[in-house]
Amino acid sequence: MNDMTRTRVLIVDDHPLVAEGIRALLESFEDIDVVGTLSNGREAVDQIDTLAPDVVLLDLNMPCMGGLTATELLLERRPETRILILSMHDSPEYIGAALSHGAMGYVLKDVPTEDVKEAIEAVMRGEKFLCTGAQAAMGPKIRDGREPLTEREQTILLELAQGKSNKEVAATLDISVRTVETHRKNIKRKLGISSTAGLTRYALEHGVLQGTGRF
Repeated sequence: MNDMTRTRVLIVDDHPLVAEGIRALLESFEDIDVVGTLSNGREAVDQIDTLAPDVVLLDLNMPCMGGLTATELLLERRPETRILILSMHDSPEYIGAALSHGAMGYVLKDVPTEDVKEAIEAVMRGEKFLCTGAQAAMGPKIRDGREPLTEREQTILLELAQGKSNKEVAATLDISVRTVETHRKNIKRKLGISSTAGLTRYALEHGVLQGTGRF
């Protein structure tokens, strides 16, 4: 199979047996290329540019740097990367936090291998993915598969809706332009909006520009 059609996957988990087990399962698929297995988020951030994965399978609880912090830093470093959380935790707090930090999917570690493969395919299509157990845990917190904007994303949406550039928003909020770009991308993904004009229209329709918008 042509390498160009293969999905490059990086596995980040501090349990060697788990990481190698996932690797062995994924390598049984012809269209997946496992580019590495790392033991913590810091290693993933340090090597993300070198390994250039399409998808990162990321555990939440790891030494040195956990999955939530790693998700934000990985997306700042390489925004096109899809983060897929693979965790044993099924509480809505964990799932909600992962999605809010920019993860595109959440899969519990006890799911069948086919579910992991399905999750990878879904996020590669630009879709969000929650395994059945994660969906059940979230209940009504996520409607129609859409997670709410974080407070920071709401703030940035307000700034963008006023016609400010990424550079102007970064200066106003004292953050990097790349961070603004990452949040902007996540806002568009969550709202299903592809243009800046669409963001402004959404803000107007939901009262955001008047400070009355609720998400």
